[in-house]
Amino acid sequence: MSEATRDHEMVATPALPSRSARRRVVFAGAIGSAVEYYDYGIYGYLATTFAALFFPSENPTAALLSTFAVFAISFVVRPLGGVLFGHLGDRFGRRTALAAAVIIMSLGTFAIGLLPSYAAIGFVAPLLLVVARLVQGMSAGGENPGAASYVAEISPPARRGLLCSMPQVGSNIGLLVASGMIGTMYLAMTPEQINAGGWRIPFLLALPFGIVGLYVRLRLEDSPAFRRIEERGDIAKLPIVEVVTKSWTSVLRTFGICLVDFAGYYIVFVYLTVYLQREGGFGAAGANWSTTAALIVGTLTIPLFGHWSDRIGRKATLRIGCVAFIVLTIPMFLLMRAGSMPLAILGHCVLGVCVAAIMGPLFATLAEVFGTRVRYSGFALGFNIAAIVTGGTAPYLATWLIKQTGNTMSPGFLLIVAAALTLASLIGLRETARSEL
Repeated sequence: MSEATRDHEMVATPALPSRSARRRVVFAGAIGSAVEYYDYGIYGYLATTFAALFFPSENPTAALLSTFAVFAISFVVRPLGGVLFGHLGDRFGRRTALAAAVIIMSLGTFAIGLLPSYAAIGFVAPLLLVVARLVQGMSAGGENPGAASYVAEISPPARRGLLCSMPQVGSNIGLLVASGMIGTMYLAMTPEQINAGGWRIPFLLALPFGIVGLYVRLRLEDSPAFRRIEERGDIAKLPIVEVVTKSWTSVLRTFGICLVDFAGYYIVFVYLTVYLQREGGFGAAGANWSTTAALIVGTLTIPLFGHWSDRIGRKATLRIGCVAFIVLTIPMFLLMRAGSMPLAILGHCVLGVCVAAIMGPLFATLAEVFGTRVRYSGFALGFNIAAIVTGGTAPYLATWLIKQTGNTMSPGFLLIVAAALTLASLIGLRETARSEL
């Protein structure tokens, strides 16, 4: 727990909700995360299509870099979204902030599906794309920190790692649905049909998905921990100010711990779809199905690592994930470039397990760093600054590094550096598994 916030909570722990109520909260957290990452995933998986439709250029690499730059732009506003939704969540309740986040994200994605292409309206098309991506980024800044805080506050200490891994499972399911949908599109449609308008379908479907998420979240009550500080008048009036002035070291640690999470997630589950096409020599459908396989393996193993963190500790589990990235990344990249689809899928899936080893314990770890008064805001600030550095920029940096160095292993080295930085950030982290919040 962060400095100067634990004193506000040296009271009896409020009663936890019933098992059925916990299941509803966990499901609501997972479905919101699924909507968010579905929305983000379909843009990344259609990167080559967007490059042609919104950034026409004689240089395919330049067009792809422009597409990934727009992908990265939405991450720039994530800390602002984290501050906004963190303020709502810490002042007025987790439920209110999370309901707003899921529907705003869906509206931003739906808007992308309505955009005309560069051929229709010229430079205005990519400008409108940037606006829609900024809307996505604002809402994404509040989604995962809020969902994780909410789930952590209703979880029994002995099962917090497992239950807090469920929003991460939701994130993977969202990408899994996106990847499966894009893979199916490539099988069912010709490239000409996709470019002519087929690409719009997955974006337009985001709105009904978001409405379902909104409905589920509006039926929830706030956590007992939040209601307790609300009843005794201990709500932080300006939570972000309290975070910056009293818990800044916890924000820095959160930032460091999240570096490999974002780098791993967006390289392994988003960028490698493009990498397998450009560097591995595989078709679009094969690359998408490889990503789908990696997502399935990652999704199935996230809860195992979350449960493991309840047994052996958060730090030990995160260290295993970091070391796995450092040792296995280059060999797995070599497999993906061997020219064999089965070997490429194997390498992709192994890296998916490495990501799962980080994702499993991550949210419980970060929720346990901050007190209830500022948990949402503090979590969101450190988490979203890391999102800028190694999240949205990861596909762009990976593409740029290969172009500048000519070394197709460059994305792997990027992952290794991020893992080493996170490993260093774990030094001095107090073990909080099975402790009271």
